[in-house]
Amino acid sequence: MSSVDVPRRATGCPVAHGALSAERTPTGCPVSQRAADFDPFEDGYQQDPPEYVRWAREKEPIFWSPKLGYWVVTRYDDIKAIFRDNITFSPAIALEKITPTGDEANAVLASYGFALNRTLVNEDEPAHMPRRRALMDPFTPEELKHHEPMVRQLAREYVDRFIEDGRADLVDQMLWEVPLTVALHFLGVPEEDMDTLRKYSIAHTVNTWGRPKPEEQVAVAHAVGNFWQFAGKVLDKMRENPEGGGWMQYGLRKQRELPEVVTDSYLHSMMMAGIVAAHETTANATANAMKLLLQHPDVWREVCEDPSLIPNAVEECLRHNGSVAAWRRIVTADTQVGGVDLPKGSKLLIVTSSANHDQAHFADADFFDIRRDNASDHLTFGYGSHQCMGKNLARMEMQIFLEEFARRLPHMRLAEQQFSYVPNTSFRGPEHLWVEWDAALNPERAQPALREPEVPVPVRVGEPSKGAITRPVVVERVTRAADGIVRLRLVAPDGRPMPRWTPGSHIDIECGHPDLSRQYSLCGDPDDANALEIAVLHEPEGRGGSAWVHANVKAGDKLKIRGPRNHFHLDESAKKVIFIAGGIGITPVSAMARRARALGIDYTLHYSGRSRSSMAMLDELAAMHSDRLVVYAGDEGRRNDLAALLSTPEPGTQVYACGPKRMLTALESQCAAWPEDTLHIEHFESTLRTLDPSREQAFEVELKDSGIVVHVPADQTLLNALRGANIDVQSDCEEGLCGSCEVRVLGGRIDHRDVVLTRAERDAGARMMACCSRACGGEKLVLEL
Repeated sequence: MSSVDVPRRATGCPVAHGALSAERTPTGCPVSQRAADFDPFEDGYQQDPPEYVRWAREKEPIFWSPKLGYWVVTRYDDIKAIFRDNITFSPAIALEKITPTGDEANAVLASYGFALNRTLVNEDEPAHMPRRRALMDPFTPEELKHHEPMVRQLAREYVDRFIEDGRADLVDQMLWEVPLTVALHFLGVPEEDMDTLRKYSIAHTVNTWGRPKPEEQVAVAHAVGNFWQFAGKVLDKMRENPEGGGWMQYGLRKQRELPEVVTDSYLHSMMMAGIVAAHETTANATANAMKLLLQHPDVWREVCEDPSLIPNAVEECLRHNGSVAAWRRIVTADTQVGGVDLPKGSKLLIVTSSANHDQAHFADADFFDIRRDNASDHLTFGYGSHQCMGKNLARMEMQIFLEEFARRLPHMRLAEQQFSYVPNTSFRGPEHLWVEWDAALNPERAQPALREPEVPVPVRVGEPSKGAITRPVVVERVTRAADGIVRLRLVAPDGRPMPRWTPGSHIDIECGHPDLSRQYSLCGDPDDANALEIAVLHEPEGRGGSAWVHANVKAGDKLKIRGPRNHFHLDESAKKVIFIAGGIGITPVSAMARRARALGIDYTLHYSGRSRSSMAMLDELAAMHSDRLVVYAGDEGRRNDLAALLSTPEPGTQVYACGPKRMLTALESQCAAWPEDTLHIEHFESTLRTLDPSREQAFEVELKDSGIVVHVPADQTLLNALRGANIDVQSDCEEGLCGSCEVRVLGGRIDHRDVVLTRAERDAGARMMACCSRACGGEKLVLEL
């Protein structure tokens, strides 16, 4: 028996014993009444899958559905583990009809020679990965950039058609045809009758994932058969001239190189599946996103006012209300998931839309938060070796559509309507999306240049950087904190509570330009939900951020911030803590000392500065910490003797420090004899040098979950190599400072170059920062990606 390594709930019968039905699972356990009643073809599931299975996610996360004949999986960790192990959990049934059709419909399909075979979605190893690798290049971010001008032009032209009408069905009038046009262009397929292809695509969805009534099955079969023959004819025509720029022509050329890998039957199946996959999910995802945004007018207004929010808004829309509700897998060997026994041959419906609302992974998961910093952890694109190859084409299209609407129709609102969906288990989007607006208020009537701006909002092809998630704040007050130091109190423009934070957290402030942002530690009270406070030292010889703050920021100003984020956590279980701060390094340390005092931890706070007049927060600290505060003012002849302070290692004692680089280096030396992970340091200055190819070695990384190997040249970072291979990794500073690009390492020796990980974390060799760290000596690394 194999076993999936995921966090377990208590083993035993998975049923939360309440009302039971007369049904039994294939393993003989009773079936709860809720599980017996589960029907994904009901309107409740179609309207809101995560809400429909909330009871399961919270009480019975894996259950047997007698109506479906499937085990249904609803939690994030369980589903990600299933995606990660594509051997035990085969995708072979992903395109199998979930509702068997009758003899007449089957005869109709046979009359068309219908023989849909394996595709990238439902193929097992060892055939899958060689084909995926062979066909990957056109999906990389660099290649996808070539499609951006066409997508922008189409979006602009389609909006032109209805912008003066004051009312439109976005699905019928834009969101179906534009993604279909883009899909055909990407595939290299001539543009055909859009309405016919739409009918074919819907028929394929109903035939595979729906429950067509007996009287509907024959008509659906005819449409699917015609679709199959259409795909074959287009492919035959392409064979006459396979030198075009589309993905299918690329596949035909690859067939010459790798005939045993890229076969005729495979290309025919991929042609049909590709037309559906490349447009239907994007059309539905954009319709879902616009519906969600317009249902939250305040959020829509924020997006219109700050288009830089669009990339992460797209990710949050995909998480909260994506177009892929579920996938299917079949178990190839007796196994367990989440403590539930699953016999070989078990069929699984893995409800990814439910995983995207799992409170254990997404805090306040039902809340629609376009600044959520882990929104792109969603499983809407799947994960691992079968993750959607076209995910970044979909992201590009969605960003461009949202930007077009936000720029030209910011006054758009939802019309009164009832939303309907094509009944099926897996793919969802409203069949219609009626919106309305006052055409007299169209912004481009007064500003014609808005129709086609000279400098469009940049599209981020790939997973959005955490650095792109900004939040507007208002400067409530600016006060002098010490010589050359100002303290800023920042509040929300609408008076709402500010994000919660923990001691050691920092924010990034845009200092007059998106390309100039600086990190500042929070120094106020974490329990004050109404504001964030920072203190900024004027550094004339610095990189420009502090100079901008001191010269320009005043009460009433609006700023953009990112965060809070915390990579400098206080261990609240520590028996004793020594806090050491130098100069402006007091900012994170002050919040930590406040917390230690509240928890009753034994602590001392050692604070050094050139002079008392240059040391911020002295009076406040003295009042709060009394004799636990030790001040070392240079103009008074006092200096912190670190050698004496740390002369004797004290088990159970933790040391937290922030300050000048020279002080931190001395601390590292003094703590060398102390237990591992005694010293915790906050850095704001990177030690990275420019990557010098003459001094670096190329290396390879094996991506265990994706099943591919990526080459990292001597002149490229691991982060950029992963991006080039279409692998999602978040990032922010790209200087080894923030920890955003951390990846898990399963094998190989790491050359750590960040300033985030502790000594023990480095020695463990289980994590690395993709933006800066490399393999030792050109060795191979194995990553959990």
